[in-house]
Amino acid sequence: MFGGLTGFTNPSGSDWGERMLNTVASKTIRHLFSQSESVEVTVKCYPSSKLLQGSIDSFKMSGRGLVIRKDFGVDEMSFETDAVAIDFSSVLKGKLSLKQPTQAVAQVTLSEEGINKAFQAELVEKRLQNLSLPTLTGLSDGQPVSFSEIQLELLPDNQVRISAKADISSTELVPISLTATVAVERRRRISFQNPQFEADAIPESQREISQSLTKALAEVLDNMVDLDRFDLDGVTMRINRLETQGKQLIFSGYAQIERIPGNG
Repeated sequence: MFGGLTGFTNPSGSDWGERMLNTVASKTIRHLFSQSESVEVTVKCYPSSKLLQGSIDSFKMSGRGLVIRKDFGVDEMSFETDAVAIDFSSVLKGKLSLKQPTQAVAQVTLSEEGINKAFQAELVEKRLQNLSLPTLTGLSDGQPVSFSEIQLELLPDNQVRISAKADISSTELVPISLTATVAVERRRRISFQNPQFEADAIPESQREISQSLTKALAEVLDNMVDLDRFDLDGVTMRINRLETQGKQLIFSGYAQIERIPGNG
C-alpha cells in the first residue's frame, strides 16, 4: 500500500514523549494515502509531562509523491498545527486521537503530469461522458456528447491551456482548444474563468462547431473540480490562494482536521 515511509529523525536528547508520539503518528498517518514516495511526521511535545494532560506543541506532516484514492497524484503536501489536545489513553493503545477538531496551515503542490493523469481517472472520466446539457445536445442532433483526450498545460499568471476531443456523433471527433484563468471560489472549488477559444489550433472546417463546444467544455470543467470530492479521511482542505509556477500548480490554505485518519 505504501511505496515507502521515511523514518523519523529525533534530535539528540528527544524525550520519550516525542519518540512515542512520532512512532504512533508514523503508524496512523499511512491511512491518508494509497501510496507514497516519502512521508515525514514530526510531533513535538516538551516536556513529556504535558503528554499526560493530552497536550502537544505541534503536529507536522510533509510528503512527496502521494496518491489519494488510488488515482489522484499529489507532488507534495504539508500541513502543520499549533498546540493540539489529544487523548493520552489512545496513544498508549497505539493510536492518535484528537480531543477536539483542529486547524492546520496547509500547502499542496500538483504537477502538470499529475493533473493530466487525474483526467484519466474513472471518477473524472465518467463526469465527461454522455453529457446531455442543452448547449451540447443542440450541436449533436439531441445525442449525448462525450469529451476525451483532455490535456492541460500550465501557463504563467494562473493561466492554463486545455485541449480535448468532443464526440458529437459516431463518426466525428471535434478538436477543442482554449485558454482560461484558474481561480478559487468559496475556498474549495477550482474555477476556469474567462475561457478563450484558440481558433488557430483548430482546422478551419471545424472552427465554428469547435468554438461552441469550447464554451460547453469550459462550463463542464468549471462545475466539476470541487475539493470536497477529494477530501482525505477526517481532513477537509480549504484554499486561500493558488498559483502556477512552471509545471506546478500550488495551493495554499488550511486543513480542518476532525480526527487523525484511520482512528475512526
